[in-house]
Amino acid sequence: MSASFALALDAADAAAASQHYPSGALYVVATPIGNLADISLRALHVLKLVDCIACEDTRHTQTLLRAYGVDTSAHKLLALHQHNEAQVAQAVVERLRLGQRVAYVSDAGTPAVSDPGARLVSAVRGACLLALALPGASSVTAALSVAGITSDEADSGQFVFVGFLSSKAILRASEIAALAREPRAVVLLEAPHRIEALALALAVLGDRLVTVSRELTKQFEETATVSASAMPAWLREQPNRTRGEFVVVLHPARVATDGGDEQRVLALLLAELPLKTAVKLAAEITGASRNALYESALALRKMAP
Repeated sequence: MSASFALALDAADAAAASQHYPSGALYVVATPIGNLADISLRALHVLKLVDCIACEDTRHTQTLLRAYGVDTSAHKLLALHQHNEAQVAQAVVERLRLGQRVAYVSDAGTPAVSDPGARLVSAVRGACLLALALPGASSVTAALSVAGITSDEADSGQFVFVGFLSSKAILRASEIAALAREPRAVVLLEAPHRIEALALALAVLGDRLVTVSRELTKQFEETATVSASAMPAWLREQPNRTRGEFVVVLHPARVATDGGDEQRVLALLLAELPLKTAVKLAAEITGASRNALYESALALRKMAP
């Protein structure tokens, strides 16, 4: 453990001395999304205090605790992930009924948002027991903070968190069509092996601005704002740009589109999807007449080599 972390632990204990931490409670603890320094002093104190730490991956959490000098032998680590959450949640509830303090951490960031934890919290609340939040790192708010979306684009900083879109092309295109007229910013998450497919799917949004953040808080983090149509080319400019975890922020949609946009969107969709599906999604994205788009699609197909 480094000297700086040792000092942080001492500061955590001092800062927490006057705080009450009730027994029989679940503590939902945010952990860093990359940089180990992004953990709160209160989180460190609670991770030392609790009787049990439920976690998405016990090996990952052991490594994290050791980095902070938290004695892992003093805590029982309980694996709780998306495949066993419903069952293990009941074991946590029984521990709380016995008066134990239990912390829950996911592999990175704030639990129960995109990571596991929501079913656990629901089970605890359903048993009329306490669930307390220890806020901290979040890739969602981190990306929004560097997206530069002004009040001219969205009122009162409103945004919609969507997370991961479907991995299936037709379903993903339909989801993007539903977001095309969203007047608020939209936050998406994506994995490195799917980011290029997402970029190609988002290209139908044309001039709509997209802020791409990858590897947030880590050594090679990068954030750029480009048009949706330019995002595939931006990724291809450097091989490293398809590596890491991604947060993609769609800036608020423009109020209206012109006829040129309708034809461009239709052409892009036709290149990837069956005619009827492309027409349906183009109508949802642009607001143009489905019949008119259908006629245009037939004409485009006839012109195709």
